[in-house]
Amino acid sequence: MGLDMYLYKKTYVQNWDYMKPEQRHEITVKFAGETRKDIKPERIGYIIEQVAYWRKANQIHKWFVDTCGKGIDECQEIYVCREELQTLLELCQTVIESPDKAADLLPSEGGFFFGSTDYDDSYFTDLKDTVAMLTGILKEHPNETGASFYYQASW
Repeated sequence: MGLDMYLYKKTYVQNWDYMKPEQRHEITVKFAGETRKDIKPERIGYIIEQVAYWRKANQIHKWFVDTCGKGIDECQEIYVCREELQTLLELCQTVIESPDKAADLLPSEGGFFFGSTDYDDSYFTDLKDTVAMLTGILKEHPNETGASFYYQASW
């Protein structure tokens, strides 16, 4: 058991009768090379992708809960706008460059399954991993047209 943390990208792909063919999404779900009969493409409204994963990065969890989740930590899905992802990226970069700012900008958070609260190599590895993940996500998604992001944790 432990603090498992996920960032999901949710993309709206619903096709509507009024849409022109060039505006429609084509969706096929296959398993072992065969199209799944139990999933109806015309009923798919969203595609959800896991775009980031952390384990026991409690400082990142605390930031998402406090900044995007209004301080409520109930393993709920939390909407995160692109600007908030950019802010988190910049905070991580700042703390990596100025480790003495860690406790003020990205404080660790204790919890039964949350891992260490020390500002040690593990803490800074989590920040570096976060920078790499968010840099890729933000580069891949220069705007939020059709996509939205959600954070969720479990322990």
